[in-house]
Amino acid sequence: MEITAAQVKDLRERTGAGMMECKGALTEAKGNVEEAIKILRKKGLAAAASKAGRIATEGVVGSYIHAGGRIGVLVEVNCETDFVARTPEFQTLVKDMAMHIAASSPRFVAREEVTEDVLEQEREIHRARAAASGKPPQVIEKMVAGQMEKFYEEFCLLEQPFVKDTSLTVGALLTEKIASIKENIRVRRFVRFALGEGIEKAS
Repeated sequence: MEITAAQVKDLRERTGAGMMECKGALTEAKGNVEEAIKILRKKGLAAAASKAGRIATEGVVGSYIHAGGRIGVLVEVNCETDFVARTPEFQTLVKDMAMHIAASSPRFVAREEVTEDVLEQEREIHRARAAASGKPPQVIEKMVAGQMEKFYEEFCLLEQPFVKDTSLTVGALLTEKIASIKENIRVRRFVRFALGEGIEKAS
């Protein structure tokens, strides 16, 4: 079937992919736009995976202040070149990361950063709760493993649902941006301040 310029334009606006990539995806999908989006996403994710190991030392330190100055975030997001760091797409991504951190309060960037002490403390809590329910040991360990996955989803930035589109995790969003920008991108570190946090209030 013939692919029209209007179809290509629509797909480009929805995905940010190049004209020839869109035309090729539409041809492969026989004009089905939703199927073409899936094709482009699969190709993009494959391309992103090949970039994930590349060194990213440029980037931006972004900030976000929320709730009338009661919550503040600083986040460092790295890319490979200063050119990409200055693009509107990358700048927007950094702002989105800072806003997400303010809203979702992660404790770690990735599960690999969680210390063994924290993991063991969490396991003991969930083990005790599961044991109190009278479940057998093998079931208890499965329950603990399930609760630990929930812990990662709640407290590790890359595994949290992205606040502006909860159908994506932050990690999946970064993978899509790597495919779009064509450079490796990573969130290196962040700090989140909440007014009065850690201060004992006078009784």
